[in-house]
Amino acid sequence: MNDMLGLIPHPAAWRETPVRPADAPRRYDGIATLRDLVAAWSERMRFRWDLAQRSKDSPHLIDDIGLTRRQVEAEIAKPFWRA
Repeated sequence: MNDMLGLIPHPAAWRETPVRPADAPRRYDGIATLRDLVAAWSERMRFRWDLAQRSKDSPHLIDDIGLTRRQVEAEIAKPFWRA
């Protein structure tokens, strides 16, 4: 049987391994990820609201972009967190 544990570095060595290069600027990845998520949700809400308004005001434009009424209704019915 192979000694697989010999290939794994000891946890004490993990602290010595830099996570990012020393000259790289410090980034707050968690906050950036959260900000990107909220921005995506906001964009989806605006898109679906705009699609609903356009389908009410000028349904012929929906046909021009190649969507059916059922597809538009399905997109509008999705919650903002679903892509």
